[in-house]
Amino acid sequence: MLKIENLHASIDDKEILRGINLEVKPGEVHAIMGPNGSGKSTLSSVIAGNEDFEVTDGKISFLEEDIAELAPEERAHKGIFLSFQYPVEIPGVSVTNFMKTAINESRRAQGLEDMPANEMLKKIREKSELLEIDRKFLSRSLNQGFSGGEKKRNEIFQMAMLEPKLAILDETDSGLDIDALRIVSDGVNRLKSKDNAVVVITHYQRLLEYIVPDYVHVLLNGRIVKSGGKELALELEEKGYDWIKQEVAV
Repeated sequence: MLKIENLHASIDDKEILRGINLEVKPGEVHAIMGPNGSGKSTLSSVIAGNEDFEVTDGKISFLEEDIAELAPEERAHKGIFLSFQYPVEIPGVSVTNFMKTAINESRRAQGLEDMPANEMLKKIREKSELLEIDRKFLSRSLNQGFSGGEKKRNEIFQMAMLEPKLAILDETDSGLDIDALRIVSDGVNRLKSKDNAVVVITHYQRLLEYIVPDYVHVLLNGRIVKSGGKELALELEEKGYDWIKQEVAV
């Protein structure tokens, strides 16, 4: 589904990613962990097509197509979803209207007609119930006045509505209390299938107690320096990152 080969990327002439290799197949959950400044959020931004970053070498393929020249919205229409660490607020645009617009724009990009209103409302109702979202929440301006947990829950609601092939969750656990973490994680787990994939970017092992990864990758200084199963996340929780830094240095 997603294949990254020798990816190098920079911003303002500063190299952040220094040769990333990663393959994500349908049905898989990958966790990317690492300390601050290791390049985790940069990697997610580059996959999604953030134009602030310059890809200087390497290749990104999605569904066997080179997406290097595709704009962010084109990547989104093809099925790449990025949950932001700090979701933006859009005053005056309700959650429901935002989702209607996003879904219909995606359908038009695929040559389809707008989703019928009754079908749209049914889908909104089903997905909001899945994530335990109050109907009043859907009429509020997008993220305006939302708590951290509400913003993250709203992002997972967007993911549920858009049904992407690849969902990248960039520090979705940031700022969440235990109840919100459980609800968001339950939503992600219910949306997983053999036909889609999830990349979870996190500092902490606690999220991976709820969203169990098939693979864990450790990112340091712009490179994936170690990969393993879910046990690796537990080891990181126990030992921190210093032991990996020492191992890499050796």
